[in-house]
Amino acid sequence: MARRGRQARLNDGAGAQVVNGGPFQRRIPAYDILPDEDLAAIERQADWILSEIGIDLLDDPKALALLDGAGARVTDGHVTFPPGLAQDLCRTAPATFTLHARNPAQSVTLGGDHLVLMPGYGSPFVTDIHAGRRYATQRDFENFVRLSDASPWLHHSGGTVVEPTDIPVSTRHLDMVYAHLRWSSKPFMGAVTAPDRAADSLALARIVFGNQMDDAAVIQANINVNSPLTYDGVMSSALRLYAEAGQCVCISPAIFGGAMGPLTPAAMAAQTHAEILAGIALTQLVRPGCPVVYGSFHNTMSLKSGALTFGTPEANQVTLILAQLARRLGVPCRSGGGQITGANSADAQAMAESVAAMWATVMSGTHQVWHAAGWLEGGLTMGYEKFMLDLDACGAILKMLGGVDTSPDAFSRASYSEAGPGQNFLSTAHTLAHFATANFAGDVPEPGPFETWEEMGAQTAEERAATLWPQVLERHAPLPLDPSVESDLHHFMAERRAALPEAWH
Repeated sequence: MARRGRQARLNDGAGAQVVNGGPFQRRIPAYDILPDEDLAAIERQADWILSEIGIDLLDDPKALALLDGAGARVTDGHVTFPPGLAQDLCRTAPATFTLHARNPAQSVTLGGDHLVLMPGYGSPFVTDIHAGRRYATQRDFENFVRLSDASPWLHHSGGTVVEPTDIPVSTRHLDMVYAHLRWSSKPFMGAVTAPDRAADSLALARIVFGNQMDDAAVIQANINVNSPLTYDGVMSSALRLYAEAGQCVCISPAIFGGAMGPLTPAAMAAQTHAEILAGIALTQLVRPGCPVVYGSFHNTMSLKSGALTFGTPEANQVTLILAQLARRLGVPCRSGGGQITGANSADAQAMAESVAAMWATVMSGTHQVWHAAGWLEGGLTMGYEKFMLDLDACGAILKMLGGVDTSPDAFSRASYSEAGPGQNFLSTAHTLAHFATANFAGDVPEPGPFETWEEMGAQTAEERAATLWPQVLERHAPLPLDPSVESDLHHFMAERRAALPEAWH
């Protein structure tokens, strides 16, 4: 019975208790870890970093000219900001905006009380318990886009969900963006690893969205800061291209305490804040009002071995601090957490680290969570079974954040008349009306006695997850593209492939 129950939930769309994608609004407050005076101290430290230490901005004279014209001090690619300037330049960034999807019902809001969950990003390897660990291919890329599109718990199909290593580096951005447009109708991210790849991503998006792009964000860019305190010309050029087009730019420093910056949470937060301010300031100089996301990817490291560590108390503290700083700045925030782990398989370590990081992330009040599903090995690997386990955790978290119903129906006074003292409520009208949606039911767990579990094969959670993801892919039916639009996409990609030299690194 338990197994048929899970299958029924799958047939209904993973036990869909929310719309598949689209806006999600949290109903419980964010947690503030620091008082205002401590946040002000971190902001002063960030301002000191920008004014006294400064940042390097490499190989992008256009960006340097913009900053110089706005009052920053520019010397041979090194930029310092007079106190308060960087934050002042950020003031034109919107507090909330819509990231439009191919299916309008799946468009999302970034900012306010909204939350957007996304899959993992950037892994060169994939793994499943049958085929093992291997280099990712374009087929794997498409699979994870489709799994993301099919899930009611993810609101965005991500970006480079895995690196498709069977396609030349010089042209794989075309196949990745096309896969998002073809196999998903949720919001997505474009390429940033070279200016022409950013331009191609924007061109592909315009084929699908047309003139809507003139005044709406339909594609998102992830601009990684080369921490500590360095923007390379590739990233800043991509930033400028997306900002010129009025598309969403996420600024994401990557600081591992003790390596790319000091190891204390306060210092990590201050340096992150400084690096983000510089990037947001540049977007607003390119195009005032450009939608931005205050991003981060931070973690601790083992001071014994140098290995990265995930879900640690110190990293979680930084996550909470940065969300508060973003609220004070008045821009949407992307968490540095998600369901991230250093574990090599979807085991107890993986889920413990992932859930620890994820709960700090969502309680921080962040607006966008990358790496919400699939991450293993510190991001080196996307796991198919881990993805399914993480989806269950995402669903449970969204149910929790959805708040508590205190309407008259929730109190169900009539049930007491039906059941009375000493009786159970299983057959009351209220229970029968709500039993399918009252409690969150994940797709992987098999609740029940040990004997039943043993009779059904004594499968572990990872083994049960291994049976689920192929079923989801088999059932997935993406929103089709207009045939003329799809033809235009293929024509553009063919022209670009012919113009680009084949390169594998």
